[in-house]
Amino acid sequence: MTTRLKKNRKKRGHISEGHGRIGKHKKHPGGRGNAGGMHHHCILFHKYHPRYFGKVGMRYFHNTMNKFHCPIVNVDHLFSLLSDSAKSAPKRKGPLLDVTPFGYFKVLDVTPFGYFKHAQSQYHATQLPQTQYPGAQ
Repeated sequence: MTTRLKKNRKKRGHISEGHGRIGKHKKHPGGRGNAGGMHHHCILFHKYHPRYFGKVGMRYFHNTMNKFHCPIVNVDHLFSLLSDSAKSAPKRKGPLLDVTPFGYFKVLDVTPFGYFKHAQSQYHATQLPQTQYPGAQ
């Protein structure tokens, strides 16, 4: 629609241009952005953004992730790490698998409740679920 056909054309030059003298149509009446979160907009912030303000936890200066490097492997992938000779071990005594040479330091177990960590990096293959693994004959 062209400018000459818009309704505001007739209101140009009049004092409040249809927004009322009392209410006043101003550019940022409540402040710009997140202004007033602790003051006049605190009800909105507490209602729709709880825990927006405040501190949580302890400060850690110069946080580098080098010391927390801990690659994980799931239990259902352990069978693919075994060598062919270890796969043909006797059933009652399963092979002992050290996952650190493969670059993993933590073994996670898949349960209905999510992942649970095992403290040791060695895991008995006899504790693996009795399912068929891809690539295993």
